[in-house]
Amino acid sequence: MSNRLIRSLIVLGGLAILGIVFVQSYWTIKSYDLKDEEFHQSAMIALRKVAEKYAVFNESELPKNELIKRRASNHYTVNINSAIDVNVLEDYLLQELSAQSIDTEVEYAVYDCFNDNLVYGNCCRPEEELDDKPADKIALRKFDDLVYYFQVKFPEKNSYLLSNLRQTILFNGIALLACLFFIYAMWVILKQKRLSELQTDFINNMTHEFKTPISSIKIASEAFLNNEEIKKNERLHHYAGIIKEQNQRLNDQVEKVLNLAKSEKDGFQVNKESVNLNDIIQSTLRAEKAKLNQNQVDIKLDLDESIEQIYADRLHLTNVIANVLDNAIKYCKETPAIEITTTNRGRFCTMSIKDNGIGISKENLARIGEKFYRVHTGDLHDVKGFGLGLFYVSKICAAHNWMLDIQSKEGKGTTVSIKMNS
Repeated sequence: MSNRLIRSLIVLGGLAILGIVFVQSYWTIKSYDLKDEEFHQSAMIALRKVAEKYAVFNESELPKNELIKRRASNHYTVNINSAIDVNVLEDYLLQELSAQSIDTEVEYAVYDCFNDNLVYGNCCRPEEELDDKPADKIALRKFDDLVYYFQVKFPEKNSYLLSNLRQTILFNGIALLACLFFIYAMWVILKQKRLSELQTDFINNMTHEFKTPISSIKIASEAFLNNEEIKKNERLHHYAGIIKEQNQRLNDQVEKVLNLAKSEKDGFQVNKESVNLNDIIQSTLRAEKAKLNQNQVDIKLDLDESIEQIYADRLHLTNVIANVLDNAIKYCKETPAIEITTTNRGRFCTMSIKDNGIGISKENLARIGEKFYRVHTGDLHDVKGFGLGLFYVSKICAAHNWMLDIQSKEGKGTTVSIKMNS
């Protein structure tokens, strides 16, 4: 993933998070304000009806101005200016608050109009049964000797309003979790990118450092092989040949790593041209003849001569065939037997390479296209490699829009099929 793409994701994700937070905060505050205003209107209606009913009960007149004053968001004063029967007042409060669907706790207090002294206070809930009253409540005194007013307070108003916003709070929580997940995902992506860059830089530096000694060893081995004295000594000539062969093998692995590192940085560049699939298979076998003879590989060809030219990158297609052949030879405990088949299917042609190797388990089969992944062979390490062969094959097939299919069973061998556009 490029730095530009990551920066774009972070910017867009940050803007999205800010937008979500802003919208959710705005609507939460708006919803709370609406609920608060609705509560205030309901409380005013309930308290006015209580005052009116009490005026009828007490056969008194209510003040024409400032009957109800709001002292705080949850605190109201009702100036009925008359005698008060606490039992009747509480009954009226419970009835009217219930009628307005206000079921939170309410505190009320009775005050003397002349000196503002508190003469009585109590707490109740509208949801309580009106007929289920304590016995001592019947004996409460009546404040009928002076003129009084009462105050009402809702101590749990905020929690009551928030309880009515459960759905909004739930959505806010979900949005917050989404934001946290996004932040965590960005952190993981950046961390993985840094690790990937460190890994790529290390591999590039390591392989480039290998190139100089590999070149020196190649020159030295060729000088030994061409020396007349070495040629006369069969033992030394054999050792010189081993040095050259293993040096070439090491060079091939280094080149493979460098090519993959370059392709990941710049992307696979395929230069498609019209090529003959059967000719490339045969030329690859000729190039790999030394390796095939050394391992006594039994090659069977079943090439469909009706296959016309296909469009492919000649170099990459050759490398794909060579990589599959290399795996077929390395992962075989018996004498390798490889069967290469091509089939013409009209608009498509299929190349299949079947071997008699150790096969791949179902668990490993799903991961063999991963970079640096190698199939476990127990405690033995007789199969050498970096785990890049099939990773390279899968990348080349994807760059050509070819369909790669790998069928394998443990102990039954592996068949690699590539469906190509003809």
